[in-house]
Amino acid sequence: MNIKHYMQTLGQHAKAAASALNKANTGIKNQALLAMAETLHQQREVLRTENQKDLALGEQQGLDTPSLERLTLSAKVIDTMIEGLHQVAALPDPIGEISNLQYRPSGIQVGQMRVPLGVIGIIYESRPNVTVDAAALCLKSGNACILRGGSEAFHSNQAIAAAINKGIQSTQLPLTAVQIVNTPDRAAVGELITLTNYVDVIVPRGGKSLIERITKDASIPVIKHLDGICHVYIDDQAELSKAIAIADNAKTHRYGVCNAMETLLIGSTIAAQVLPLLAKIYQDKGVELRGCAKTCSLLPTCLRATEEDWHTEYLAPILSIRIVANIDEAITHINHYGSQHTDAIVTENYTLARRFLREVDSSSVMVNASTRFADGFEYGLGAEIGISTNKLHARGPVGLHGLTSVKFVVLGDGHIRQ
Repeated sequence: MNIKHYMQTLGQHAKAAASALNKANTGIKNQALLAMAETLHQQREVLRTENQKDLALGEQQGLDTPSLERLTLSAKVIDTMIEGLHQVAALPDPIGEISNLQYRPSGIQVGQMRVPLGVIGIIYESRPNVTVDAAALCLKSGNACILRGGSEAFHSNQAIAAAINKGIQSTQLPLTAVQIVNTPDRAAVGELITLTNYVDVIVPRGGKSLIERITKDASIPVIKHLDGICHVYIDDQAELSKAIAIADNAKTHRYGVCNAMETLLIGSTIAAQVLPLLAKIYQDKGVELRGCAKTCSLLPTCLRATEEDWHTEYLAPILSIRIVANIDEAITHINHYGSQHTDAIVTENYTLARRFLREVDSSSVMVNASTRFADGFEYGLGAEIGISTNKLHARGPVGLHGLTSVKFVVLGDGHIRQ
């Protein structure tokens, strides 16, 4: 295969499809989404069979447990994919929406209309469910997409792609609205991120090395986050039962995800009460603890944390713990060591909660809730195409609105400028 020619062809088809999608009405787009959901339901066994091929190959190649977990298409994951399609179909269509319309002194009306970005290239690893999330959000927001999944999920992604195409085929939309790169050759990635004539935005989802490479080499704007170094701060005025439940869930619900807690911060006056209880929970679940000197004095089995630990996204059953004097020290630590992804405070003090929300510089900031809620599905976006820690355009879980832009529209009635 001539990779350059192949990717150029995908780009040309996507550009043409984007023009057709921009004209498509909401009903047709929703029809395609619901048809995709029905096809996924009908093809459950096919999806599981193809996924087993990827899992078997992954085990042979020595993929670690978190990677295999992300790769698995369980019944629950398939249910979530289908539900996500239904949720996206039920969401209001942002395209064509006009906001901030107002009369100017000249008599013209000026507003902003929401429009698609155009063609979106998505590059991702392991999680085959991203194929559905990306296709759904791009289609509903009027964008064509080129999807390049990881080679470790090749069979799963091709099976999902077939279901997506069958769903689109039942409508008047072009099949090229959603295109899956059908080669595992890594050269395809290099071509995709430089298709400046056809692709408007690149969204990488995967490990830090992938995202760093895409950010460095892409000649197209990138929506991304590098790390998920998420914190939970248990304030001195936290309710004990809430604190324990949140700190447990944020770390142990799933380890290999970007919204899992990697560092636990605890107020100094409550540490002696909370830490032994949490340590027992973590010990029973096999979580290795690494702490500051004060933490180690309270927990003799805790390893001493290094400076590198505060900078590390483990994606594994390892947790860093630091005892802090107050909220000021907690916020300073988060803003210094965090990755601007997701951080939470547990407290019953409304004033401190408000300070935390305002001063922590992250894309999602939470009060009395687990960081695991930082997810497009949980936020009611139907699905997410990724999480962005950028400060321009989109920030946080990227759903429909994050895949659109605005243009100014002017309404007049023969008005001329004097």
